[in-house]
Amino acid sequence: TVRNARVDRISQLIQEYNIEKIIHINGRDNCLPDYLSRYPRDQDDDLFDIDYGIGMQCYCVHEKNKNESVKATANVDAFVHTDPDTTLDTDTDVSNTKPIPHKFSSNYFDTNKLQQEQARDPNIQNIIRQLQQKPNNLPFIFKDNLLRKLITHTSHSKTNFDVIYLPSSMIKSLLYACHNDPMTGGHFSVDRTYNKIKNLYWWPRMKLSIFQHIKSCLSCQQYNISRQKRHGQLHPIPPPDGPFLLIGIDFCGPLKRTPRENQYVLVITDYFTRHITAIALPNCTAETTAQALFNEYFCKYGIPSTIISDQGPHFQNQLMQNIQKLIGYNHIYSTPYHPQTNGIVERFNSTFVPQISKLQDTEDNNWDEYLQAVVFAYNSGVHKTTKYSPYELLHGRQPRLPIHARPSHFSFSKPNDYFTQLQKTLRIYHQAAKYNIIQQQQMNKNRYDQNRLDPHYNIGDKVLTRIYGVRGKLDPKFSPIPKIIIYTNHPTYIVKDTQTGIQSQVHVADLRPVYID
Repeated sequence: TVRNARVDRISQLIQEYNIEKIIHINGRDNCLPDYLSRYPRDQDDDLFDIDYGIGMQCYCVHEKNKNESVKATANVDAFVHTDPDTTLDTDTDVSNTKPIPHKFSSNYFDTNKLQQEQARDPNIQNIIRQLQQKPNNLPFIFKDNLLRKLITHTSHSKTNFDVIYLPSSMIKSLLYACHNDPMTGGHFSVDRTYNKIKNLYWWPRMKLSIFQHIKSCLSCQQYNISRQKRHGQLHPIPPPDGPFLLIGIDFCGPLKRTPRENQYVLVITDYFTRHITAIALPNCTAETTAQALFNEYFCKYGIPSTIISDQGPHFQNQLMQNIQKLIGYNHIYSTPYHPQTNGIVERFNSTFVPQISKLQDTEDNNWDEYLQAVVFAYNSGVHKTTKYSPYELLHGRQPRLPIHARPSHFSFSKPNDYFTQLQKTLRIYHQAAKYNIIQQQQMNKNRYDQNRLDPHYNIGDKVLTRIYGVRGKLDPKFSPIPKIIIYTNHPTYIVKDTQTGIQSQVHVADLRPVYID
């Protein structure tokens, strides 16, 4: 017996089914699973061979009592109406037939029913009276005891024909049948639904009714993939007035454990100079994080006014809050699943990991020995945004590198000239760097915001939130239960689950408004 967690889970799942036969199929011939997402086979006739595929007859087994069980098929009434003429055949013997996926009563739209509902509709009766008085002045005809609309479809070479004027009392049922029902609708788009109806029925503002019905379909709101860009425009963080006033921190890892027992890298980025500080650490606990920040950063560069980080437990904990109160700085936490808030740090993480990989010895796994060299190479290079190197913005000069033929030096007639020159140089560099940052942020914002919606929500609005984590292909993309907005600070919102009462912080890009008809 093979002991495997996945096999055990599958075994538990199939115990509720009565499987008569399972046939193994080679992978290259097994095109039934996930058939809709694969390229069509040249010989599709194989699919309908009775010996092809997994020959199993499954019926859901529900335990009725200790002595008996009932086999029941998933026979769901997809189309439900309270009309007395609507009947379903429930006398079928399920033991001798295969399960029927869905069915609904089609006689709800028969001629007698349409005639009865048209007789009750005041608008239709008004048009009928007008036809009796002036039959040639209206684009309607009265045929077979039904009022019909004369229409012309350009898609049919301008063919003229008539369709039934659908009474208002039957519009909802027809929309449900042509959109929600799995066989006649399938939850397709407005155009598909409209094209399915337009040659059969007509009513005033028909396409608007179809649009509103599909817009309010909760299943479509949960599962549909938006072809637009994610909502929410770019809101760049204004650059600070000087170095080490605003920093971003983040962990990179876990990486392969080195002989020095290091597995994580704490990355600290200065938002003004783009100066990077990277600290190799064995773990990312709250205590280790606090010690590294204090010893390797605060004691070297001073206390920043603001720190930006994600909401990981290594940053959001009681120890870090106590240090924040003791030392005195403001800590801002980014919205979950929105790393763009601390994008400068995230961008460097994606930059230095490939560089470390190129330099390390794969056998010794000594990436931490090259970490500081890579960071220095980054800090001594010109940054695309500021147009200066981080080293130059801090020290007012370029670092001396091994490639320099001779050391650079300054000649001053007075001892105080160097300090004066350094002040002047740093002032010029900082002004130019801040201007370049603002210009680059505006360029990025213009490019990011192009053709992107930026909806604003109010307190009390109902929304759906995007689902993250492990999710199957057939799982909903947004929460099945609508949530209520209880706090707004665009583009970030606090939402509350209507069932559990749990509150969460969500970015506008992960919200979808709920439309309820």
